[in-house]
Parts: sequence; C-alpha cells; structure tokens
Amino acid sequence: MRNATVGETRVRGLVLGAALGDAAGVVRGRWPTEGPLRIGVGTQLAAFTVEGAIRASVRMDHKGICHAPSVIWHAYCRWAFLQGIEPEWFSERWTHGRDDRWPDGWLARVPALRERRGSAPATVAALTGLTQGTPTKPVTGSRGAHALTRGLALGVLHHLSGPTGCAAAVRETAALTHGAPEAQEAAVAAAGLVAHCLAEDDPFRTWTASRVGEEHPIDALVRPPAMPHPAGPDPVLDLLKAPGAVADHGQLAWIAPDATASSALLGALLVVSRFPGRDTVDAALRFAAGAPDGSSVAATAGALLGAAHGVDALPVELLSRLELGWVLDTLARDLLQQYVDSPGGGEYLPARDPHWWERYPGW
Repeated sequence: MRNATVGETRVRGLVLGAALGDAAGVVRGRWPTEGPLRIGVGTQLAAFTVEGAIRASVRMDHKGICHAPSVIWHAYCRWAFLQGIEPEWFSERWTHGRDDRWPDGWLARVPALRERRGSAPATVAALTGLTQGTPTKPVTGSRGAHALTRGLALGVLHHLSGPTGCAAAVRETAALTHGAPEAQEAAVAAAGLVAHCLAEDDPFRTWTASRVGEEHPIDALVRPPAMPHPAGPDPVLDLLKAPGAVADHGQLAWIAPDATASSALLGALLVVSRFPGRDTVDAALRFAAGAPDGSSVAATAGALLGAAHGVDALPVELLSRLELGWVLDTLARDLLQQYVDSPGGGEYLPARDPHWWERYPGW
C-alpha cells in the first residue's frame, strides 16, 4: 500500500472545481436558473486524462513498465473516436482489424462524451496525424490552454510521487499535442501549484505573503521566458502581489488576454489572489469566466480553489446540476484510490477489486 498524504475531499474538489469553472466559462459566469450546467470540451479531455493516468498506473502495477504519456495518448484516441473524428482510423489503429471490443473501459460507455462540446484544434490535429508529439519533436506549434486545463488533475501525482518524475510526465503529456515550450511550462507550473494547494492548510497565504528583501513565492512562475506577457514580468507580479484588491475585469483581460496556457495560469493566479476564501468560490468562478477565454481561466482557478478548500466549498446548488458530475467525481475518487491502494492488484499482488482491470485496462 502506498502512503496516502492527500485527502479525498481535496482531490474531488480539484477535479470538480475545474469542471465547474469550465461550465462557468461556457455561460460567461451567468448561471442559468435551472437545467444542467454544460461543460466544455476541455472537461471531456480532462476526464480522459484522469482515466489515462489511472490506466497507466494499472499497467505499471501489472507489467512493471509504462510510459504514462503514451497511455494518455491512447485515452485521447478514445475521446476522438467517440466524437466521430476519423473513427475508422482509430479503430484500425487500436484493434488492427481484429474483432476486439474498442474503445474499452467504463468511461467510453458514457453517452455525454459522444456529444460535441466545443473545439480542440491542436488536439485533433495531432490525433488525426497519428503521431505523438514530444518536447523535442513537436507535431504542432500550439500554445493553447488545453495543454494545461486537461492535465490539472495530474497535480495529484505531483503531490503523491514528487515533482521530479511527475514534471517530466506532465510536460510530455502536454507535448503530445501542444508543441510550444511555454504551453508545456505552464502545464508543469499548474501541476505544481495544484500539488501545493493539496498539501497546505492555507496555500494562498504563502503565495501572497513575503518578507521585505525576500523573493515572492510566485516570482519563479512569472519571470521565466516560458511564461511570457507582452508587458514583461514586473507589471504582472505587481498585479498578482496585491491580495485583497478589488476584482477588476480590465486587469483580468490585461493579464490573461487570450486562449493560451500562459493566460489560463496567470488569469487564475489573479482570480485566487482576489478571491482566496472557501466562501467566495462562486464569485471567483463568475469573475474568472469574464476573461477573454473564460473557460480556461475559470477551470484553472476552480481547480486551485477546489484543491485548496475541498469539494464541500463548491456551491452544491451548482455542483448538483453539473454535466458529468457523477462521472468526474468517480474518476477523482478512483485516481486517488489507484495511486494510494492499487485495488486492481499487480504482478505479485492479488486484486482486491476483481473488476478493476475491466474498468481501467492497463494500456
């Protein structure tokens, strides 16, 4: 049994907070009074990222060897097939013309994942090219936010397994479809921030507090060349170092001007600096949704707030209407269970759950 150092409520908050933020972006922060809250394509991809991470761990337990980004690539292929994107290509690629049941695993049987919920051009371009990108051999030059938002839950692995190996896996997962180094760097930084939120009792205090003469905790995020902003790092840091300041939509549009991974991260940092508390999550998501690319900023902010405060801090009247809410909650629980307890057993360990491999085949 692995060492459990993170609570289930925070992992659930992370996954569901990201999805609720995505849903806020879909409606630009103006929640409908009734009916389901639709998620965007970013949440669909996030669901398959989590499933791929679980299946990668299952494979490691049973085979003793695994390249996790390749297993996550396979998960994205299942998403594309369900979306009707070149289904014959993907079926032939993964069954080699055999009569095997594919796509497999329980997630592929969720009807809502067949519904179109927006576009993911870089992901689709890479998948239909049938070639996995790598940090050194990119297949697109995309800087898009999906490189970050779909992998936010990988911060759980960053927290449980340590930053070194996880950072490489997060970077490679982003690089599968997004070739710009700054997008990959933002994805790695976001995973680290999620891990920080999962681990600390009051994570936002350390982001916004520093002693005179000391480097601010977020300096290292903003100053590297891979986290660019047209104005340069100093004005960005000045804005982020003003905790408790009035939430200003003009400042949000300035710091997060587009649909890039860098904007998603910087915008989310501004949001949590203005709305750090567990009782202001709804206000934070509504504010974040007003960014030029509201879904990516709100999803990232929702993940950070959910990881920091737990699922109970998310507004239940919204969460109860969230599309794929049960699916995402199940994935969050199973992700933690797999990495802490290995219910499917392994090469030398019998399975406690005999159906785990059927749910999460290790490939």
